[in-house]
Amino acid sequence: MIFIRYENWKSYLKFYPVTSLIILANIIMFMVLALNGGSTNLDTLLRFGAMTDAAAERAELWRYVASIFLHNGFTHLLFNCFGLLVFAPPLERLMGWWRYALLYVMGGIIGNILSFGAWGSAHEEVVHVSVGASGAIFAVYGAFLYIALFQRTMMDEGSRRTLYGLLTMGIIMSFVTPNVNWTAHIGGLIGGFFLYGLIIRVLPRRRSR
Repeated sequence: MIFIRYENWKSYLKFYPVTSLIILANIIMFMVLALNGGSTNLDTLLRFGAMTDAAAERAELWRYVASIFLHNGFTHLLFNCFGLLVFAPPLERLMGWWRYALLYVMGGIIGNILSFGAWGSAHEEVVHVSVGASGAIFAVYGAFLYIALFQRTMMDEGSRRTLYGLLTMGIIMSFVTPNVNWTAHIGGLIGGFFLYGLIIRVLPRRRSR
């Protein structure tokens, strides 16, 4: 079962440096928000990089990345960091640190882009604000889905069942939970699926002799 963690903290930091840094960045930015008005304060979120379709900020491209590391409240941070801590490490080991980092960030960006497109097509007189690592985390799940479907020898049956259950629950909760940016989740999932397939072909890992 690849999703069960056996490592101690020292080994975890050694084997999964990017995942560890992402979790640390999420925690640091949460603390920064807490010290500057609070992580649930919309003005604070906007100031530090939340995605939005507000006229003044909608063209600021840095928000597509910055918003991935912001969270709206402690519960939001806790669930996303738990998902990273438990489920992301096998992908980092499989892809290598920089390919994994590329998929994570690009998956989050794709989720944000699709969110922005959905907002623009809604024709609502509402300003949308979105933060969170969920789109990038769903990109990790999308990569695992590719492995489960097309690289079956790389994932045991128990892990495959766990992944399918995780995806089913995650997608359902994305739609039934209020104020959840489901387009970022679905966009990240689709983005991660195709990004992984592209990366393993264009940027394959070199096999040591």
